[in-house]
Amino acid sequence: MRRFDLRLLRLSALAIVAAVLATGAAQLLTRLIFVFTNLFFFGRLSAAPASPWDHDLGPWVMAIPVLGGLIVGALARWGSPAIRGHGIPESMERILAHDSRIPKRIAVLKPLSAAVAIGSGGPFGAEGPIIATGSAIGSLIGQLVPVTSRERKALLAAGAAAGMTATFGSPISGVLLAIELLLFELSPLVVVPVALAAATAAALRMSLVGAAPVFAMRAIAAPGLGPLFASALVGVAMGIVAVALTSAVYGIEELFERLPIHFMWWPAIGSVAVGIAGWIDPRTLGVGYANIEDALNGSLVGQALVMLCLLKGVAWLISLASGTSGGTLAPLFTIGGALGVLVGTAIARAFPALGLDPRLAALVGMAALFAGASHALLASAVFACEVTGQTAAIGALLAGCTTAYLVATLISHSSIMTRKIERRGIHVPREFVPMVDPVA
Repeated sequence: MRRFDLRLLRLSALAIVAAVLATGAAQLLTRLIFVFTNLFFFGRLSAAPASPWDHDLGPWVMAIPVLGGLIVGALARWGSPAIRGHGIPESMERILAHDSRIPKRIAVLKPLSAAVAIGSGGPFGAEGPIIATGSAIGSLIGQLVPVTSRERKALLAAGAAAGMTATFGSPISGVLLAIELLLFELSPLVVVPVALAAATAAALRMSLVGAAPVFAMRAIAAPGLGPLFASALVGVAMGIVAVALTSAVYGIEELFERLPIHFMWWPAIGSVAVGIAGWIDPRTLGVGYANIEDALNGSLVGQALVMLCLLKGVAWLISLASGTSGGTLAPLFTIGGALGVLVGTAIARAFPALGLDPRLAALVGMAALFAGASHALLASAVFACEVTGQTAAIGALLAGCTTAYLVATLISHSSIMTRKIERRGIHVPREFVPMVDPVA
């Protein structure tokens, strides 16, 4: 057996170990979010599922996110500044500039800080932090076991893909996200371990929580040419919005950087917007996966939809820019789903012959906004399909995500994932880098 074959088998076994640990970390993060939600909003110590929407705090609810922001700021100052942000850019930076080495404490502090931020009402998803935590687990294994830099990169990406899969039950998009945002190459040495890690996480998740899609959605009929064209138009709008949101995040971040106070206070300041939005509309608090389901099933419409989109968007932008800990996928899906319904309704009224289903517009909108913001084209389309089970919509999803990606890249080469690290002088590859695997 060639030396390369032995290396690949060994690396695959390590990736499976990383997947098991990342799946455990994902389950732990979910429980921690419930613990802090119960503690902050209901004053009880429990890991039972809870939603901040059910609180009866009245105006006092505005203080809860600020308290969470103070704790996150303290963890960032005296724990590690690396916990700040939404996770994926930090993992990219470690691959591109730090030999895929992530400090051990990140595997503990990142999920803890994210659980505090989300549990205190932060408008984030758990996916970014668990991807960062999975990356840290994979990197740690690659530091404890003698491996090459490239193999450590594969382990880091394997942990990230496993973390995403364990959270959403999306193994294929987990692999695609790792390839598009972390690996920047396509070869057996990196893809096989990542794919095995995602498959392992999918099997473990199925045994723990079942195989039902994360976002329950009534079946959509296979779209014809009319809805396909309309989906592409939705994608164009989402591409423009994605660039605007990216610019807004980093524009607000620059304002925070000008404040004459230590960065540990920034999350608390940013959380003021979260508290105000949560007082006006409690649905803006927390991960808000139910908002996504409601938009996908047509039960969130009219003024409620507009208010949710505006308030969630403003709260997320300000809070994320303040340097707190939380993911971008769930907020972008919420905003994209809401905008998809609004844009789709306008298209349906202007061109009724296209036959666009508003639910399809919501599905395409949420995936296309993420594609335009992250530049992860294939991962976005497949992810929306996996988390809803709407395989019939894959053509429309691909059309919408492609036009969003096209428009976004024509306007700006930077994405919400890369602009931060590019501002630090780190070059981010924009295409796969050909690499040759050594053989014995």
